[in-house]
Amino acid sequence: MSNLSSANRSASRPFDAIIVGAGPAGSTAAILLARAGWAVALVERQTFPRRKVCGECIAASNLPLLAHLGIGEAVEAQAGSELRQVALLHGGRAVTAELPAAEHAADAGHARYAWGRALGREALDTLLLARAHAAGAAVLQPWSVQAIQGGPGAWHCELRALDSPALQRLRAPLLIDAHGAWEALPSGRMQRQPPRRKMHSRADLFAFKATFTAATHAADTISVLALDGGYGGMVVADGGLLTLACCIRRDRLSELRGAAPGLRAGDAVQDWLTKECGGVQRALLGATRQGHWLAAGPIDPGVRVAATDEMFCIGNAAGEAHPILGEGISMALQSAALLCRHLLGDVESRAPTAALQAVLQRRYAADWQREFAPRVRLAAVFAHAAMHRRSATLLMALARRWPALLTRGARWGGKISPLHAAAAATEPHALPAHTASPHTS
Repeated sequence: MSNLSSANRSASRPFDAIIVGAGPAGSTAAILLARAGWAVALVERQTFPRRKVCGECIAASNLPLLAHLGIGEAVEAQAGSELRQVALLHGGRAVTAELPAAEHAADAGHARYAWGRALGREALDTLLLARAHAAGAAVLQPWSVQAIQGGPGAWHCELRALDSPALQRLRAPLLIDAHGAWEALPSGRMQRQPPRRKMHSRADLFAFKATFTAATHAADTISVLALDGGYGGMVVADGGLLTLACCIRRDRLSELRGAAPGLRAGDAVQDWLTKECGGVQRALLGATRQGHWLAAGPIDPGVRVAATDEMFCIGNAAGEAHPILGEGISMALQSAALLCRHLLGDVESRAPTAALQAVLQRRYAADWQREFAPRVRLAAVFAHAAMHRRSATLLMALARRWPALLTRGARWGGKISPLHAAAAATEPHALPAHTASPHTS
C-alpha cells in the first residue's frame, strides 16, 4: 500500500504525531488518533502484505476493539474457525481442554465475539493499515527512518524512500515507537534499556514459522507444543492454512544442523518437530508446505517500557512475552489502545507539550506494567517449563490430572478479559474526538 501523494502534500507542514511502524500497534494508534482529528504520519519500511515470524492467534478479548477500529467484519469473514479448545502436546501424548468464552460475551452487543480466531499477519496488517489510511493518516510506505533528532515537544525525523531517491523531513511534538524490537531506531538518545547481548548464549531462542495446506489439525483448537529444547504451537488460520511455529534453543539448533550438514535450518527444524512431537507428525501427514520457513532471532522477551522514556512505545517496542501464549498481537493492539486512551483522555489538553508528555508517559508506563507485566512473567514461566524434558513431563502430568489447568491458564494469560483501556475504546465517546488538532511546534 502506498500513500506517497498524500504524504508529499503534508510533508511541508508539521504533524501532531509521527508513528514509526505500521504493524498492529502502529496502525491501531494511527486509526484512533486520526479519528480524533490529529494529523498523523505513519511510517513503514516494508511493503504489505508481508509474512512475519509470529503467531496468528487473535484472542477473543481483542475482537470488540477490532470491530471498533472498523475491521471486525473483515476479520470475521477471513479468519479461521472459532477457537474453542486448547491442546498441550508432549511427545506422543496430548491433553485437550475447553477454552473459556470471553467475559464480554455476556454483553448482548459483544456476544458474537466469544471466541478467538486465527488470521495471518499478511491479512491483519493490511486491513489495519487500510483503515489508518481511510481515517486520514498519511501513510509513508516503504520509507525508512534515517535519523531522529529533537525531543518531546519538538521531534524531527529524516526519512528515505526505499523505492525512489526521495527524502523527507517531518516534525511533530509527539513520536510513537511501534517498529518492533529487532533493531533500534537510529538515535543514540533512544537507548532506554541496555544494549542487546553481544555474546552468544546456548539458551538463545530462535523463532521459526511455516504454513501448510491439507494438514490434519482440528480447526477449533490451539495446540501448544512442549519440546525438548524449545516450545511451539499450531493453529488453523485463514484459508484453512495450518500455521506451525516454534522457538528453539541455540544449542539444540546447532545439534540439528551438525547432524544434517547442508540441510537448511527450517528443514532441520521441521524434521525435529515431526520426530519430537506425535501431534505434529499426524498434522503434517499428507500436508504440503507453502513457501519456505521463516526464521528470526534471537528473541528478547521482557519489559522495555519505562516511565522515563522520551518517546511513547507500543507493541514489541514496549515489551515482549514469550510467544508460547500467543500474546503478541494482543499486546500490540491493546498497548496502542491504552496509549491513545491516555493521549486523548484529557479533553482540556490540546497540545502535547514536553511537560504534559512526561506526565502521560509516567501514567502510561505504570498502566502498561500493571496490565502486561504479569503476562510477560506468566509466559516466561510456561515457556521454560515447556522446553525442558523433566518440567515438561511434570507439566503434562498436571494437565492430564487437571485439564482445567489449561483453561485457567488461558484466563491468566488475558485471552478472555479485555484490557480496561481497550474495552473503553469501544464505548461511545470513550476516546473524545478533538474539534481541532493539537497545536504543533
